[in-house]
Amino acid sequence: MHTLVNPRQSTLHTAVLLLLLVGTMLVLFAPAADAQGIDPSLVPDRIAPVSPAAGLAANVPTSPMLGDDTGVAFELDLGDTVQEPSQSLVVILLLTVLALAPSLLIMLTSFTRIVIVLSVTRNAIGLPSVPPTQVVVGLALFLSIFTMTPTFSEINETALQPLLNEEMETMEALELAQKPIRTFMMGQVGEEELAMFVDASGDVRPDTPEDIPMTTLIPAFILSELKAAFIIAFVIFVPFLIVDLITASTLMSMGMMMLPPVLVSLPFKLLLFVLVDGWTLVIRSLLESFAT
Repeated sequence: MHTLVNPRQSTLHTAVLLLLLVGTMLVLFAPAADAQGIDPSLVPDRIAPVSPAAGLAANVPTSPMLGDDTGVAFELDLGDTVQEPSQSLVVILLLTVLALAPSLLIMLTSFTRIVIVLSVTRNAIGLPSVPPTQVVVGLALFLSIFTMTPTFSEINETALQPLLNEEMETMEALELAQKPIRTFMMGQVGEEELAMFVDASGDVRPDTPEDIPMTTLIPAFILSELKAAFIIAFVIFVPFLIVDLITASTLMSMGMMMLPPVLVSLPFKLLLFVLVDGWTLVIRSLLESFAT
């Protein structure tokens, strides 16, 4: 949201700043009215010439320790003003959150497993650029939102809405927002990966899952997601590999060694994938893997 600036107010502020600047320059750089710069005869009778020594003595402040009890007390009353964060600070925080959003999406959701499986599927078919990368990433993004909807809804109800309604502090909202994400990750993380990171941290094994720090749970969750994605990708890759082997052996038996087997097997792999409704099977397998 852009803030509209009144042109008259901006011009007034500029004029005030210029006047202050000119006044400061006149005070600092004005020549002294002494005998060398100004003729004493030109000074009016009502103003007596002041010698430099007298002016210097007049400008020297009197220390209270020398017996002078006179002094001026300054008091600054700020009133009951409430300090609010500036708009620049809010914009910086917002940009920081937006910059970290892709990393949070990859680390804390199901996006990693889904995008790897979809990418391996198109490579197994033999079309590394079809569907395009934008389509694969977009499909993985919306599938991630679909699988994470219960978690996001719980975060919205328990943390986000109370925070927006000023019913709780920011730190308390962050603590409550961690619980649904922790529950999701604990349901998907492998025991071996989690035990490895707990042992590598050198800390005492926690008694309950709630005692596991997020710095240990997040890398274990990512490693488990990579493992699960590669297992699903292997199962998808095997049927297409069999089609390639059959095509290559058939061409060898026919003496057509100069014809690339990949070029011949591609139509058969596409036909097989369409007949079994491959995309539906792959996505259903992904959704069921998160439901367990």
